[in-house]
Amino acid sequence: SGLVKVETVFDGEKQDAFRPKTVYHYIQDRSLTPDIVIDVTEEYETKIEAIKAFSSQFYDPNSDEPETPISSLEFWHYIEARARSHGRLINAKYGEGFTAERSIGVQDITSLF
Repeated sequence: SGLVKVETVFDGEKQDAFRPKTVYHYIQDRSLTPDIVIDVTEEYETKIEAIKAFSSQFYDPNSDEPETPISSLEFWHYIEARARSHGRLINAKYGEGFTAERSIGVQDITSLF
């Protein structure tokens, strides 16, 4: 985190403060245009299984709890629709979108091909 008062150790060595060049923000439940999209097609089913591990937070047809924006059946449809929509932007089945506060740059344009 780069916090001055926090010291971390890895394999017995003190670590330097980490300062990322760019911070990427995951697009959650808002309709935002991503600055970068990552192809997550191969990992998509794993992502869904990870979300299901928190099943008490999401849709349960037998639940007596009050409905929240993420506990509705529609939320599951939204997760897939957003992943497909972001994937379509990069010609992939599923994608994850991120925004950034600053422009994203590369040293070599051919690395994008």
